[in-house]
Amino acid sequence: MGFGMLRKLFLPALLLIASLPLTAQTDWIKTGTNLGVEKVRLAVPDFKAGQGSESLSAAFDQTLWNDLYQAGLFDLVSKSFNPTQAPGQPSEVELNTWGAPPPNASMLAFGNINVANNEVTVQGWLYDVKNPQTPQVLGKQYKNGATVENTRLIAHKFADEIIFRLGGGIQGIAESKIYFISTRTGHKEIWAMDYDGSNQKPITHLGSIVLSPRASPDGARVAYSWMTNGWEIGIYSTELGRSVNFARLGGTNSAPAFSGDGNRLAFSSSRSGDPEIYTSDISGANLKRLTNVKGPDTSPTWNPKTNAQIAFVSGRTGLPQIYTMDVDGSNVIKMTDQGYAISPSWSPNGQFLVFAWTRHYGPGAPGAQDIYIMDVASHQWVQLTHDGGRNDFPSWAPDGRHVVFQSSRSGREEIWSMLADGSQQTQLTNSGANSMPNWSSK
Repeated sequence: MGFGMLRKLFLPALLLIASLPLTAQTDWIKTGTNLGVEKVRLAVPDFKAGQGSESLSAAFDQTLWNDLYQAGLFDLVSKSFNPTQAPGQPSEVELNTWGAPPPNASMLAFGNINVANNEVTVQGWLYDVKNPQTPQVLGKQYKNGATVENTRLIAHKFADEIIFRLGGGIQGIAESKIYFISTRTGHKEIWAMDYDGSNQKPITHLGSIVLSPRASPDGARVAYSWMTNGWEIGIYSTELGRSVNFARLGGTNSAPAFSGDGNRLAFSSSRSGDPEIYTSDISGANLKRLTNVKGPDTSPTWNPKTNAQIAFVSGRTGLPQIYTMDVDGSNVIKMTDQGYAISPSWSPNGQFLVFAWTRHYGPGAPGAQDIYIMDVASHQWVQLTHDGGRNDFPSWAPDGRHVVFQSSRSGREEIWSMLADGSQQTQLTNSGANSMPNWSSK
């Protein structure tokens, strides 16, 4: 099968079968790009390591493999099926060997890694094994300082290139970041990590309680709520490496969220007495009140596609439920009508909400707090987590195919990720109590 044919088969999609009945619990959401056909069988042998690069090659090979596995697009060939000699250059590739059993690969990613003068150089290729006339799909060369972190970054970049080429234009998330709250320093501070859980490090050092980190669309700022003289909104600049000014509003202010264009914030404020949803400029100026109903309104999340709608949580009818409204506060629609529904996050394409929901809530009622996904237009939903514990604070990845969330299933609050159909659930943190994750573009 040639690459051109492969491209035609890949349709980037979260597929909704709209004819299903309302609230049907069936598998109507798919995160693959190869709907109706098998996943691409991709061989990724270890890159050929030059002299002096042995200490970095293991980090590169493991990172590249994990990135491609987490993409959920490929049937990766077990390395035990690979031929004894892996190619380091195009001249060393024997397509027939890779295309025949046991590897039986359709695509082959290979290359070499070398270190000289404290600089690591990686050459990588992607070949269409079934197209011997013009097999090369991708050829890239990367250079950076010879450190493990830089080598992992090169592996991320190459993985994203492969995902983009074979995923019909899907932007990879290998270079994205996840912000979250951790108690590891003795205070609740904002931490950051790579999308795969590596490179975890603290961002804020406020020595207080910090909650609800939310990254701007360009990743340049992170909004949060923190305890100072009362609960206030804070803004951290990832470019300056420090917090920047935001207006003091009075009352209790929490749960900030950036608009799709990054120019506005939505948040909850009790400055008028009752927690309501407000929007403002990112400096806190030009404050606008959107809700004015008795009962707490909180946890706003902007439709990043249209920038014209906000989903939020309201207790106006008793237990908290998910609502949507236009950005001027009009056209309020109740999305959930039972149980205890909180923590909505709007998908990048504007079609879906993920949120935490205890559908049968109350003393003695069966069921746990799990993560659900809902089609905004039809209100159809599917339960994504089933493995016990308390699951909360889901957040979409920039590719719209992955979700990060908090779960207590391991006995302590930790950060997990999964594909948006609930598969490939992976624990990302293992130290301290970790909560409230937010997936950033960078």
